[in-house]
Amino acid sequence: MSTLSYLVGIIFILICLALVVLVLAQEGKNQGLGAIQGTVENTYWGKNRGRSKEGVLKTVTVILSVLFIVLSIILNMHMF
Repeated sequence: MSTLSYLVGIIFILICLALVVLVLAQEGKNQGLGAIQGTVENTYWGKNRGRSKEGVLKTVTVILSVLFIVLSIILNMHMF
């Protein structure tokens, strides 16, 4: 195996660990009784969720998930 193959493997493992940590750090989707009335999205917190910590965690999780899938395909094709 080449050095590049080991490097891609190490990056893949780091992405896997980061995904586990990020998924565990996110809050659940439980919105309580406010979801029945539809008033959850009308609050300041509901409108600016993308700028909050949870929004950043979600964005980073999506990016790392795409990288995980791409690296999985590359490693499975034995390109290195």
